[in-house]
Amino acid sequence: MTIAVILFLVGFALLIKGGDWFVDGATGIAQRFHLPELLIGATVVSIGTTLPEVMVSAQAALQHNAGISYGNAIGSIICNTSLIAALTVAIKPGLVKRSTLRLPTIAFFFSAAIYSFIAYTSGDFKRWHGIMFLTIFLCYMILSVLQMKKEDVEVATEEQEHKEMPLWKELVLLLVGAVAIAFGANLLVNNGTIIASALGVPDSVIGLTMVALGTSLPELVTAITSLMKGHGALSLGNVIGANLFNIVLVSGAAITISPFSIPSEKMIMGMNSSLVVDIPVMFLVMLLLCVPALIKERLFRWQGILLLCIYAAFTLYQFLI
Repeated sequence: MTIAVILFLVGFALLIKGGDWFVDGATGIAQRFHLPELLIGATVVSIGTTLPEVMVSAQAALQHNAGISYGNAIGSIICNTSLIAALTVAIKPGLVKRSTLRLPTIAFFFSAAIYSFIAYTSGDFKRWHGIMFLTIFLCYMILSVLQMKKEDVEVATEEQEHKEMPLWKELVLLLVGAVAIAFGANLLVNNGTIIASALGVPDSVIGLTMVALGTSLPELVTAITSLMKGHGALSLGNVIGANLFNIVLVSGAAITISPFSIPSEKMIMGMNSSLVVDIPVMFLVMLLLCVPALIKERLFRWQGILLLCIYAAFTLYQFLI
């Protein structure tokens, strides 16, 4: 128990410091090449913070555990949007650039529509579906790089004697930060589960809290770190990019490794709960986050508060039904 507590604290420290390094590296690269922070957040940062989901889903797929492979992706999208992005927006709403928000948003809804179509029509994800999602991921990355080259960004040119660190150092910060985040999340989840078990917390509660939220901790830490450093666009880009990657990279990899059918353990009014509640909630929270931002080019505090209320209701539903 003592070792678990120590490792839990080490994991937490790694998450905090890893998030710090990761944001420093990402924003340094963005400023160096005059790239939009939102696009950096939606690509490089998102891949780093999605690593825990990729590892959990891949491991679940290898063990033919469809429940985790499926639930991890959809659950993380809902958590990222209605808890992590919601906290960021509720605390510090700000301006966003429609041109840099457009690509990750369109890519997400396009991928989510395909994913949902398969879920509602057949409920069976085949290997070629996984390969298709991974191909979409590759195309998105290429389009993002092309957009970055075209974007004429006004990077806050108060070049406050921005002490430019060498490029290699920024890349090392990015890489080491990503590894620290992923490793820290693992330590936190694994040892948090041990501590909870020792304290007599039921397994169902552990699964719905520590494990479900655990793989989203990197996004939460990166969002908070970005916010504290004044990089709100990086935080928003990270959440939208991570949500996209949960479908095309996390689910794509899991389906390719081991095709699965939508789990049907939980039913509501004789219908699969995932089709009635989980997928509709996923679309609802993303629409609430993205539509006002695309129309008004800014985020509003009411969005964050409403999303937090939806997350609380969704979590309550999971406990009660």
